[in-house]
Amino acid sequence: MKIAAIAIFLVAGTASVAAQGPKSPVESVTVTALRVTQIQQYVESHAAASRVAGKIGRWETPICVKAEGLKSELLEFVLRRIKAVAVQVGAPVNQNPSCQQNVEIGFASNPQSVMDYVRDKHVNYLGLYENMGDAEKAARMTRPIQAWYATITIDASGERISDTRPSGLPKCFDPPWCRVMVSAPVVHSTGTRVSDGLSTGFRNVLVLGDRDRLLKMEMGAVADYIAFLVLARPASLDDCVDLPSILNSLAPNCASAPGELSSTDIAYLTGLYRMNTDRLLAGQKEQIAFHMKKALGAR
Repeated sequence: MKIAAIAIFLVAGTASVAAQGPKSPVESVTVTALRVTQIQQYVESHAAASRVAGKIGRWETPICVKAEGLKSELLEFVLRRIKAVAVQVGAPVNQNPSCQQNVEIGFASNPQSVMDYVRDKHVNYLGLYENMGDAEKAARMTRPIQAWYATITIDASGERISDTRPSGLPKCFDPPWCRVMVSAPVVHSTGTRVSDGLSTGFRNVLVLGDRDRLLKMEMGAVADYIAFLVLARPASLDDCVDLPSILNSLAPNCASAPGELSSTDIAYLTGLYRMNTDRLLAGQKEQIAFHMKKALGAR
């Protein structure tokens, strides 16, 4: 989907988000107080499994980000920050200014109208859905900032199949186990106690911000929050985790939150882009947690 397709709903004009940049230095975690159980809680809250392969998704192709809906200088600030974080954590970035976008970011005063348009014209960008009722629910804009993920499943031979609504009779995705049934089979899988040869990648990420609900949020925090959503799919945006996280900024009933990506967030994202993508879900979480423990000095 071209971002121009939704841009007609994104009324540009004066910025309605506070223009302050990110604070410095990045908030650190108190190493002596950090516990392994806190890291495990963080990983469980921040790592979402895909519905087809059951894996944690990430970018396997370079990201190409476009944005609409704010003053050009603010949009440029957001884009620079996303790319900088991606490079920092090891995510692939397409540096070609003429690249074909696979990340669309928009800001609107009536974001639900944007999502109604996406549901009607580009429904597959909502991610995998069972029926139109499921798509209707998925398209609801309920948060100040929200993201939708279109994913692919990659098999052991590198073949990529979009995770879209099945059509026709289901067939075996991963013979001979047949744990996953889809409309178009991918037969190249492996089977060990730790991996199966299948992985999940992002095909497209759509992020939408409600300008009217972000009036009091600094632009640096907005950019960092969006950067996290672009690079990783959280299991929940409602959990107020013990460790500092930018996602706490908009989680309900969170007493405090860093105004930028914390060292915990960076450790998680770095672990995500270092993990073995074909490991089973539990193994993926263990690998991310191991990297976080090492990076943060957890006991």
